[in-house]
Amino acid sequence: MREFNGEYKIIHETTLHDIGDGIPSDENLLKISEIFKILGDPTRLKIMFSILKTELCVCDIAELIDTTPSAVSHQLRNLKQLRLVTSRRSGKEIYYSLADEHVEKLFEIALEHAEDGK
Repeated sequence: MREFNGEYKIIHETTLHDIGDGIPSDENLLKISEIFKILGDPTRLKIMFSILKTELCVCDIAELIDTTPSAVSHQLRNLKQLRLVTSRRSGKEIYYSLADEHVEKLFEIALEHAEDGK
């Protein structure tokens, strides 16, 4: 038992220990927080969903989401800094895709959750 504001509360130490082991480190929590912050923008989400299944160049992404190539490039720079997207050069064109299967799963699960309606 521990005292809180003059009252004694039962502390379930085994349960708390088990749960506590599942909480990421402060460093990883900060990284996760940054990921969710950057994904909180509808334009960035559109960009991410546009490259969910195939890589695209900036001009194709801009056309697809109805914005300017410079706006897309700016957002892609932000997404690339957090390792959410990757790029490859082919001649003068740069093609962007999701960084890895973890990012792809994150978006598939988020869409599934949104469409579920529960």
